[in-house]
Amino acid sequence: MDAWDIIKIVMQIFGGMGTFLVGMKLLSENMTRLAHGKLKSMLGRTAKSRFAGVGIGTGMTILGQSSAFTTVMVVGLVNAGVMTLFQATTIIMGANIGTTLNAWVIALAGSDITALFLCLAAAGVFITMFAKSERTKSIGNVVAAFGLIFVGLKFMSSALTFEPGSDAFNTVKDMLSVIQNPFLLLLLGIAITALVQSSTAVNAIIITMASLGMVIGGGGNAPLYIIIGSNIGTCVTALLSSLGASPNAKRAAVIHFLFNLFGAVIFTVILICWTGFADTVLGHIFPADITVFGKQGLGPTMQIAMFHTLFNVINTLLFLPFVKGFVWLAEHLVREKTGEEEPEEIFGDLDDRLLRSPSVALGYIYGQTGNVFSFAMETLDTSFAAFLEKDTSAAERVHRKNEKLAEANKKGISYLVKLSAASPLTEDEQTISTLHYVLGDIMRVGELADNVTKYTRRYVEDGLVFSQEFLDMVQGMYKKIKDLFALALDIFLQKDQSKLPALDAVEDTIDKDRKLCVETHIARLNEGRCDPNNSSVFINLVGNLERAADHITYIAHSIEEKR
Repeated sequence: MDAWDIIKIVMQIFGGMGTFLVGMKLLSENMTRLAHGKLKSMLGRTAKSRFAGVGIGTGMTILGQSSAFTTVMVVGLVNAGVMTLFQATTIIMGANIGTTLNAWVIALAGSDITALFLCLAAAGVFITMFAKSERTKSIGNVVAAFGLIFVGLKFMSSALTFEPGSDAFNTVKDMLSVIQNPFLLLLLGIAITALVQSSTAVNAIIITMASLGMVIGGGGNAPLYIIIGSNIGTCVTALLSSLGASPNAKRAAVIHFLFNLFGAVIFTVILICWTGFADTVLGHIFPADITVFGKQGLGPTMQIAMFHTLFNVINTLLFLPFVKGFVWLAEHLVREKTGEEEPEEIFGDLDDRLLRSPSVALGYIYGQTGNVFSFAMETLDTSFAAFLEKDTSAAERVHRKNEKLAEANKKGISYLVKLSAASPLTEDEQTISTLHYVLGDIMRVGELADNVTKYTRRYVEDGLVFSQEFLDMVQGMYKKIKDLFALALDIFLQKDQSKLPALDAVEDTIDKDRKLCVETHIARLNEGRCDPNNSSVFINLVGNLERAADHITYIAHSIEEKR
């Protein structure tokens, strides 16, 4: 075998790996889209027990077809403050179990069903080309992804297919046997996985070689060390994802690393001490000549898939009782920075990691919009209280609050645009469109609060005097606005249309109060009991308060999605 032959083999292996990774990415993205509400529903069921968390993590990984997807999602949720570290730890453990399914699918790729999967690539492309709905296109992409995965595996296997005993076969065999040290094999697994960002790809390479009789590291336990290393290497994705995130998000990534590291140490010690583990245990469960789907000799591939499963399941069972210990250790390894104040974030952290599951991201920003709504109402409270107290200094506080509202509005709209691009579903698009309108209404409430501060300044600078009758009436009107807000926020967050009639009834009384305020003011003017200079401030104040009530009502009615 000359140098050119070796180059061609390497190029074909990398080409097959690239095709495989594209297929895995396509599969993960579209399975996530099809899963839609299922992922959100899973996360909505707070992990009340360790086993519930493991089950949720396993299910999420099977749906997302990637443990990295689940782990990065968990880091995002912890960063957003939606999930505790305890919950994150159990879900991460479950994710490691969920990813073992991929190894079994790859192990079966060497059976006679491979030809069927190769046809899926073409079928999936045709479905995507002619489909009209986004959901059907996602289904076509999933079908095509399965085909690409097996095309990639076929490329890699064909690159290493040699006649046993030939010069090429012996050359490759000698190359694979160079590294026999367990720790070097372990590091090799870590390095390759960190490089390609996929433990599934590394498993695919090892399984493909095993199916062709290619002995890595002299055989025995040698391939298993690479599998162990791949489980550590896959943590790099989450660790990189946590850079720049909150301390808790970094802790979640560290817990993922510690879980796999401790498990790797235990299994490495076992394999070093029990040199015949692969032959004695795995070889007994799946003999080399076992027949699966009409194909004989799949034993070596099934053994590797079995070891990958044993590694993750046994580690989960071992460490599940010590979840709090992992949390404690991560908190001590990643400490809070002292002496630094975190900037106030009205919208929380609209984490791009959550966009991997649009339904989860949409649920998060919807809830956060409620926080922005509350902040706008606090701004109006500040300005109205300042009017009653004739406090002109509050104008600066209201101005700063409105700057934060404007920043939150810009941030929210930017995130909604990203979310709209990530989600293919019509129902999501409707909610996204609704949130655009809601953010606009929230901004109007803040702007009306700013108007009130201007009336306060005129109230003080012009030396205006308002009767107690007027002050009592306007305070009664504002109390109803506060009640309206509380009801509107509850309706918006719970999406409870049954409370809309009660909301409309309160809003009607506010309209009547404004009308009554104006009518009594005119009557006082006619009787000479009120200074005409008061009129501008008086009428504009109650008019702006009524407009604020209107925007609050619009936000509640946004759940009808008729706008």
